[in-house]
Amino acid sequence: MTDFNIAELNVARLKHDINDPRISDFVRNLNRINFAAERSEGFVWRLKDEAGSSVAMSAENDPMVIPNLSVWTDVKSLENFVFKTVHKRFYERRAEWFSVMEKMHFVMWMVPEGHQPSLEEAWDRLNHLNSHGASDHAFGWEHVDGANLWRTARCKTPAA
Repeated sequence: MTDFNIAELNVARLKHDINDPRISDFVRNLNRINFAAERSEGFVWRLKDEAGSSVAMSAENDPMVIPNLSVWTDVKSLENFVFKTVHKRFYERRAEWFSVMEKMHFVMWMVPEGHQPSLEEAWDRLNHLNSHGASDHAFGWEHVDGANLWRTARCKTPAA
């Protein structure tokens, strides 16, 4: 039997150009947050270019839509990073920098240990979730038994 990890794609639509001072706090802290992820228990891999970022890898040929694609040993490790580390402070400020998206913008799926999904594969999973709903093929937090931290974070009104 093959061991599995969890892959996740989270995309966001910037309210302003990446060089706009109104999102400079987000941009200035990207390396800090990515470094925190890479040091977190359960972190396996993340998509990045030579500069160590995925922001320039515009999603769907739209430079205002930025992807975050990573692999974790399990959902609990990902959940702990998102909602119990410095990442949470920036997550709570998302309304300052990102527009509300019309469709689901976050998806998880199981990958064989050692697999590093492509951005195209990740987009296919997100599109599947948006077209067919949650299943073992593509799912969100609500599909995972025991994942509850997202519920509290979702109920909070993001800072405007």
